[in-house]
Amino acid sequence: MPSSLERKCQERGLKMTEQRRIIARVLSESADHPDVELLYQRANALDSRISIATVYRTVRLLEESGIIERHDFGDGRARYEEAGEEHHDHLIDLRSGRVIEFTNKEIEKLQEIVAEQLGYKLVDHRLELYGLPLEKKKA
Repeated sequence: MPSSLERKCQERGLKMTEQRRIIARVLSESADHPDVELLYQRANALDSRISIATVYRTVRLLEESGIIERHDFGDGRARYEEAGEEHHDHLIDLRSGRVIEFTNKEIEKLQEIVAEQLGYKLVDHRLELYGLPLEKKKA
């Protein structure tokens, strides 16, 4: 059964080689926000013929087609996730690098209010919070 990314590629008429299918499947099944190097490691483990250059080309094609989104979480690595999912924001743990997806209705409403107060209608946004874990208090 094709992954959701594979289906989106087919819907947009992209030629899907077996290597592209594997890369799309790996990205679609990723619970994290992998960079190209991590995508390469995962895809290459499934098919050793997949080169890092193939991963770069495929990621660029998927990004240009609007199928995946690129994120820069301040760690110097472009990281990717499937586009078109329900809107969510990100909290980045600066200690571990873990990316936590979240939604918050109050933040969404506040962003609309701020845009309106400044004379704009909000049409899109991206929110990234950066934090460190709270220190646990000793009893």
